[in-house]
Amino acid sequence: MNMQTSQPPQRDVHVNVRNYGHMLIKHWVTIVLGTVLGLVLGLLASTQLVPKYTATTTLYISVRATGGGATDDLLQGANFAQAAMPSYADVVKTTLVLDQVSEELDGSILQAELSRALTVSSPPESVLLKITAAHDDAQTAARIANTTGAVFIQVVENELETSNSGQHSPVQARTVDLASVPEPHTGSHYIRNGTIGVFMGTLLGIGLVVVRDLLDTRVHTANDLENVTSLPVLGRIPHDDKIHQHPLIVHDEPSSARAEALRMLRTNLQFLGSGGPETYLLTSAVPGEGKTHTVANLSIVLAESGARVTLVDADLRRPRVAEVMGIEGTAGLSDVLIDQVSLTDVLQPWGLHELTVLPAGQIPPNPSELLGSPVMRNLIRELEAISDYVLIDTPPVLPVTDAAVASTFTSGVIMVVSLNHTKWSEIIQALESLETVDSRLLGFITNRETSATPGASRRSARASYGMLDTFSNARARR
Repeated sequence: MNMQTSQPPQRDVHVNVRNYGHMLIKHWVTIVLGTVLGLVLGLLASTQLVPKYTATTTLYISVRATGGGATDDLLQGANFAQAAMPSYADVVKTTLVLDQVSEELDGSILQAELSRALTVSSPPESVLLKITAAHDDAQTAARIANTTGAVFIQVVENELETSNSGQHSPVQARTVDLASVPEPHTGSHYIRNGTIGVFMGTLLGIGLVVVRDLLDTRVHTANDLENVTSLPVLGRIPHDDKIHQHPLIVHDEPSSARAEALRMLRTNLQFLGSGGPETYLLTSAVPGEGKTHTVANLSIVLAESGARVTLVDADLRRPRVAEVMGIEGTAGLSDVLIDQVSLTDVLQPWGLHELTVLPAGQIPPNPSELLGSPVMRNLIRELEAISDYVLIDTPPVLPVTDAAVASTFTSGVIMVVSLNHTKWSEIIQALESLETVDSRLLGFITNRETSATPGASRRSARASYGMLDTFSNARARR
């Protein structure tokens, strides 16, 4: 069979803002929970962390002028003071200073604690020395800063920078700004920490949503399926929680949205036909995608249109058509294939229209061999002679080869895909299995479609797997 080859489309690596918007809206609960969690943690941290009070005293360092205060002496003194400022800043936190500060504070604060509480800085090209103290108590913070400043002045003038002649120290330090007692906290730290918590929590929630989306490799929309595989979606069947209670929805609830979707699927299949009998094999990539319910209801709506329809249960491993249709399934396809009964003996009419059902019959030990045999091909031709449509329900493609071997006898394969359940890797592997036997894949039927399903994260369907390169030759067959 000739195959049409096309160049694979470029991978979509740009960010689709609209898709991200749908994604964030869909998972808004996660984002809100992250925000609330951040707020709670921020407020909790505010209650556990004792607020710190800071107080700063400022000193002015200069060199005493000699010789009547000549300009050169003043300039040299200023240069000396600026050059010495880093050293003076280091002196503040030395044992020589802090021991005396501790004594002045009656030993209530030890040297190590004072060293952690103090921060000393000096602006560039300045002779100002800023001593900042931090403490849980506002008055203590101011007292530490002022006491440290006073002790530093005494140490510099009386112990470090002394004159050989016994006169005044050549270096002079003066307090120009005493530390004042800080204002008591009014709860601003709650607002600050709460705001930070809200911001971080929101970022965390958005990050979790994005990571979850990037790691989500499931098929989410019918449009994604068409865009990635370039195969049409023939029908979009909505989600129905009552499907197990009412499997034949077109019969039990003919006016429901699911029944109407199946009629639209019928119309699309009628356009696919070539005018003669059509045999369609319905399968899925993995179990649990709803193919049996879909093919059973599709056979009913086709029969309601006046067509002669035969529904064949070729799932010889886990047959369910007889159960869904409410008929006897003891004898059926497997018995015909091994020539134990005739075809006319096991065909069962169903309903008021021209619908005939061929159940699976007994479960054989060799299903694949039976479904791929010439007897199966001849049986399908015999059914085509008495039907306008032959619909065949088979096992999923990936677990076993039954669907692949039987597909070569049919007009084409239709794959049922359960949205938000089937993974892209499973879809591609199933398509490759069908391609191996040169099957003709007509398109997809998406099951369990919901109106809330967003079109997000489908860039991962292309970029994460690189599937298009592999599958580009499996399109537009025959």
